[in-house]
Amino acid sequence: MSKSYTKTDVILIGAGIMSATLGSLLKELAPDWNVRVFESLEKAGEESSNVWNNAGTGHAALCELNYTSERSDGTIDMSKAIKVNEQFQVSQQFWSYLVNSDKIQNPREFITPLPHMSFVQGEQNVAFLRKRYQTMSDHPLFQDMEFSDSMEQLKQWIPLMTKERASEEPIAATKIDNGTDVNFGALTRKMFDHLEANNLEVNYKHSVEDIKQNSDGSWEVKVHDQENGRIEYHQSDFVFIGGGGGSLHLLQKTGIPESKRIGGFPVSGLFMVCNNPEVIEQHHAKVYGKAKVGAPPMSVPHLDTRFIDDKKSLLFGPFAGFSPKFLKTGSLLDLITSVKSDNLVTMSAAGVKNMSLTKYLIEQVISSKEQRMEELREFIPDAKSEDWGLVTAGQRVQVIKDTEDGKGTLQFGTEVVHSADGTIAALLGASPGASTAVHVMLEVIEKCFPEQAKEWEPQIREMIPSYGKSLAEHPELLREIKKSTAEALDLIEKEYANS
Repeated sequence: MSKSYTKTDVILIGAGIMSATLGSLLKELAPDWNVRVFESLEKAGEESSNVWNNAGTGHAALCELNYTSERSDGTIDMSKAIKVNEQFQVSQQFWSYLVNSDKIQNPREFITPLPHMSFVQGEQNVAFLRKRYQTMSDHPLFQDMEFSDSMEQLKQWIPLMTKERASEEPIAATKIDNGTDVNFGALTRKMFDHLEANNLEVNYKHSVEDIKQNSDGSWEVKVHDQENGRIEYHQSDFVFIGGGGGSLHLLQKTGIPESKRIGGFPVSGLFMVCNNPEVIEQHHAKVYGKAKVGAPPMSVPHLDTRFIDDKKSLLFGPFAGFSPKFLKTGSLLDLITSVKSDNLVTMSAAGVKNMSLTKYLIEQVISSKEQRMEELREFIPDAKSEDWGLVTAGQRVQVIKDTEDGKGTLQFGTEVVHSADGTIAALLGASPGASTAVHVMLEVIEKCFPEQAKEWEPQIREMIPSYGKSLAEHPELLREIKKSTAEALDLIEKEYANS
């Protein structure tokens, strides 16, 4: 019996922030294209984009110490911080465009202004933070940064963290007021609501079972309609795999050479959540510390004010957990079934090279609540166990691949894998992830639609004025963009309100 195909121009797999972003960009750039989305869950933004499944930090390198490092000569390398900051500014510009053109409304429902702070303890760390501040505050992207090692000043900035703290302990913090808390799940749903209202088809409870390339270069996508048990076949000239941790399995099914020798290692996150309103009201910032020696970058501890379901919350973490699932709603067989003949050596090498990570994960998994409370007390000295509960956040699959550093290198970041012919692309990895969604999806467009991308450049610049330019090298443009995005996204600060 012959297969019946439904043809479409573009298929997006997964209804998270990445597919929402790519779909929104394509709707502006190629409004006549037919786009279909397949999502295995009941609604958009429920896996990695869900408000409880990520830290909600608008990652702009304002407070994350792992985006800066100290070189052997003692100077500070801030190249990664500059890159991440500029990428987040690209996201804010596109969100501002969507708000200003009335494609999404009420930005405070997905983004809230919130100070971003770095916090350290001990003489050596204080010296590092001071040096970092001196380097970064001279740069246009970070010139609003403040530094203090004065207990009196810190009592004003972080009263909850200074209460009952030993006065002889050297501590310091940096602070930038124009940080943000972002509900990526809410933003995802807003974008999909607009797209669905403008004839983009989103199919929920539809799971992709297989992907094969046809002889003419197009793709056959086998889809399971979960509600009626029917198997559907769809054909498309371009497929984007944005299924979070599930992307690796689907990428492997494509059989493209670029999918070979890539593995994934799942790490789940746990956060402590405060249930005492009096404690919650004493803190108003995202405060990032330093990761412990031997701990991976994704384990940087932070005490976060969050805005969830119109309510102010306070979370601390992350603590690592382990599950072989690649998605929170995935299968216990995900890890083992991701091991193939082409990535077996790569995966094995990663296991040997990352014994310290394995040890760290084991220690985290068997940690008691009181051990977690002791880590929390590094931030809140008088934290009471009865005020805090535990919530399981999302699954993140760290990419493992062969690099110049050798076989089985564990990658901490976000990356796009695409076929040589540009007909299929997949997003793999974790943080900074959602914060850089617009930059990453523009990268997909440039790599997979190179001819159209050149034609679309003027329109892209209308949406993203800094497109193709370094904000670090154009301070006047930077100031204009920071002011305009603050106004559009309702993030007005005194610096801009009075200018």
